[in-house]
Amino acid sequence: MLMFLSKCVGFSFSGRKCGSLFFPGSDICLECAILCACICYFDCNTLSVGPVDRLEAVRDTFRHAWKGYKEHAWGHDELKPVSKSYGEWFGLGLTLVDSLDTMYILGLKEEFEEAKNWVETQLSFSKNVDVNLFESTIRILGGLLSTYHLTGDQLFLEKAKDIGSRLMPAFKTPSKIPYSDVNIGKGTAHPPRWTSDSTLAEVTSIQLEFRELSRLTQEPHYQEVVNEVMKLVHKLPGKHDGLVPMFINTNSGQFTHKGVFTLGARADSYYEYLLKQWIQGGKTEDDLLEDYLQAVEGVKKHLLRQTGPSRLTFVGELSHNRFNPKMDHLVCFLPGTLALGAHNGLPGDHMDLALQLMETCHQMYAQMETGLSPEIAHFNLQARDGRDVDVKPADRHNLLRPETVESLFYMYRFTKDTKYRDWGWDILQSFNKYTKVSSGGYTSINNVRDPVNPGPRDKMESFFLGETLKYLYLLFSDDMELLSLDKYVFNTEAHPLPIWPSPPK
Repeated sequence: MLMFLSKCVGFSFSGRKCGSLFFPGSDICLECAILCACICYFDCNTLSVGPVDRLEAVRDTFRHAWKGYKEHAWGHDELKPVSKSYGEWFGLGLTLVDSLDTMYILGLKEEFEEAKNWVETQLSFSKNVDVNLFESTIRILGGLLSTYHLTGDQLFLEKAKDIGSRLMPAFKTPSKIPYSDVNIGKGTAHPPRWTSDSTLAEVTSIQLEFRELSRLTQEPHYQEVVNEVMKLVHKLPGKHDGLVPMFINTNSGQFTHKGVFTLGARADSYYEYLLKQWIQGGKTEDDLLEDYLQAVEGVKKHLLRQTGPSRLTFVGELSHNRFNPKMDHLVCFLPGTLALGAHNGLPGDHMDLALQLMETCHQMYAQMETGLSPEIAHFNLQARDGRDVDVKPADRHNLLRPETVESLFYMYRFTKDTKYRDWGWDILQSFNKYTKVSSGGYTSINNVRDPVNPGPRDKMESFFLGETLKYLYLLFSDDMELLSLDKYVFNTEAHPLPIWPSPPK
């Protein structure tokens, strides 16, 4: 008779699985069903959910996103979940490639195998198409390299070598500062149509990937071209106590639009990659460390302020010596990066600042009616008004971005403070409440201040699967050796690459 019994998969108040045997008819026993009903009658959100349940919730979120992609956008770049269609950027299956390592890490074997089969049989880079050097490096090259390291499957390394070699024409410029766009089929490269400038963040945030490609292939030219960029930027005039302008000219190799400094769009990952290259290379490249430490001091000197009402510490922007209390959500990478530096022996006050900024990034979610952060926040420096965060109408959208949950992951790994997990759980619940599309997929929204009509934008960015859900899963995992931060460094698209062995002394 026992062979007909089922094991209950319900959860007790403590978050432990029930596991009792009962006659099948559902997945949970009668006691757990009653308990669940009682809890939901009062307030489902008051239930203390255990870590196993949270991990499964991330898997469920991924499966729902993947369902939409598979049914309506398979092999295309991005899902449009509301219209049940797709958008094309490069025509290279961007969401699928960006998600490979996430599926592997989450243990979604069936989904991973069908994606791998597509990569093996359908992914071709011999296309007459312009791709953005930065985006294709961090998403495609980075995704293939990390999946190779996780699986050991040569397929992904061969594909990585193919795309890496096709991106090399970008570096054939008068200054050795790469062009922004490459035609991977024709082998030609060019700047954007409207300027001969490249974005500073883009040309200085491709190094981890090309350096690793050189290490794996034993072909030094990949590393040489990206190291040359860092050497040039290291020596350039026009910095402001380590802070860099947002643009650099591919002809002259000089900064342009000088006097404007931000840690948001167009500059953000320059600072991130200074630290991460230093870590990747075994902490031997002193110029990178010097530039990073100087930049952190520049941030503290010129960009840090506190709000009037609650004394929240935030990072603003500087435009020709005028301070603007504006902070992109993108800047929320910084708490995690500062904490990573402190973990690797950098000054303790970096961790102090990380703790303060993490609270601010949390408040950018908590103070919004949907519990989701806007793309850009403006902070109140006046003491008399009660609200810390103000959002202009044009900035109220949320793109399912990963930066805050990324930093929560680092902060939990280094402090073990469970509040960071709780904050991440709140964010995941808000994503499921306000961005989930019932037929499959998740959508960016127009208005985080309007829970009644958040305004779906009909687009699921590849980084929602490649980054946001991966960092949430790692945040909730109790396995500290799962992608240990002493063994791996994450690229700016959340693709883990190994830290190189230290050279013999």
